[in-house]
Amino acid sequence: MRRAKPLRKQFAELSLILFGACLLAFAYYHINFQNHLSEGGFVGLALLAKYGFNLPPAATMLALDIPLFIMAWLIKGRRFIWNTMIASVAFSGFYELFERFSPIVIDLGNYMIAASVLSGLLTGLATGIVLRYGAATGGDDIMSVLLSKYTGLSIGTIFLLLDCMVLALSFLYLPVGEVFYTVLAVVIASRIITWTVGKAPLTEEDAVDGHVQSVGSAS
Repeated sequence: MRRAKPLRKQFAELSLILFGACLLAFAYYHINFQNHLSEGGFVGLALLAKYGFNLPPAATMLALDIPLFIMAWLIKGRRFIWNTMIASVAFSGFYELFERFSPIVIDLGNYMIAASVLSGLLTGLATGIVLRYGAATGGDDIMSVLLSKYTGLSIGTIFLLLDCMVLALSFLYLPVGEVFYTVLAVVIASRIITWTVGKAPLTEEDAVDGHVQSVGSAS
């Protein structure tokens, strides 16, 4: 029989998920966007679809996300999906706020290696926090969680492999330098995700059923 988490613990976990979503939005806008780092994951696939087939990115993202949300609902449970919906909406809302109102400009155009390192550290930490406390910020994060569950690879490793495959295709329309610096950021982020997630269960169901994954073990 499953016991509900204490309300205080649920509030603490939700607060950390929201903090992770906020930090991720901050990093994507102030580091990645302001310094022209490209995108991997589903965002990168959506941009590829726009470039190759003139498909609207929003529709592509929706088509990619919906099947994974359904799979995650069936495999990871209801709490994971609700937390993920909260994290996704929070990330979009925070990004919109930063884009509209933030006076902060972090111009590292002449120090792109520093931009890559900072992006990797912040996005990896933010994504890891969200994942550690039972949520994801989008379909590509969900895919990393599901593939990690069934392959035994760490979430950070799956994250790295998926992003690098998308970024390899991005050579079709992006400058080589931009892709290189983004790959560097993704490599750093993948290691930070693995370190941040550690060996904690990603959902209450995992802990109750006794199937605690060693998602933090490096492959």
